Amino acid sequence: MKFLAFSTSLALTLSFSPSLALPAGSSDAGEWKTPGEGDDRGPCPMLNTLANHGYLPRNGRGISKDMAIKALDEVLNWDVTVVSDLYDFAQPTNPEPNATTINLKELTTHNILEHDASLSRQDSQFGPADVFNEKIWNETVAHFTGDTINVDMATKARTDRTVAAAATNALFTFPQLGMNFQYGETAAYQFVFGEWNLDSEDVKSRILTPKTYIEYFFKNERLPIELGWKKPVNRLVMDTLQAFTISMMELAQSQMEEKA
Repeated sequence: MKFLAFSTSLALTLSFSPSLALPAGSSDAGEWKTPGEGDDRGPCPMLNTLANHGYLPRNGRGISKDMAIKALDEVLNWDVTVVSDLYDFAQPTNPEPNATTINLKELTTHNILEHDASLSRQDSQFGPADVFNEKIWNETVAHFTGDTINVDMATKARTDRTVAAAATNALFTFPQLGMNFQYGETAAYQFVFGEWNLDSEDVKSRILTPKTYIEYFFKNERLPIELGWKKPVNRLVMDTLQAFTISMMELAQSQMEEKA
């Protein structure tokens, strides 16, 4: 179950917003900038976003574990229990002997953090899996039928993307860890951008997420501060992430049974 817990996949403004604390990424942390020539980016929209804002190194390289823990704590209110194991899992993507940092570009290594059936990237079988793909994203957004994304919509988008990828990619692979990752990623963007109501009896309404935040984030790799988003008040810890991810997987199973 530990993999479920850290399957968050780091797994999500023109000027600095004072609502966000300043981790030691760059001297102008908070200001959004387009990646410069030679800057690395990878398959994870949230890590790319944090680099674009300067909360992680803007060149996307030399990201230490302490740096990642600090950035996700101070910007997203994610606990070390969520971040630490995921970082350790990503570490082997750095090919340097005895490496103690990660680089965003190398996270594209297939079937470690990067995997088939991304919500916003094409499978590596068809080309670069580390850049936003409009066609894939439009297929995802088609499931978001209102201004607010509920858990049912988010789960259907996740499941149907997997089914579509498996049907079109002859080399499609999805080990159990990948299965855990895909729902963890979907849980993660809801925890970052949605309103929590985790005690609701109806799983579909336990997090309600503004569609505008999600589209802005995925398309621009930018925090939707100018749309009204603020750092989450609730702290995300491993147990909360694990429980919500499991509830999403159970919902997905019931959705598939209804189709059968």
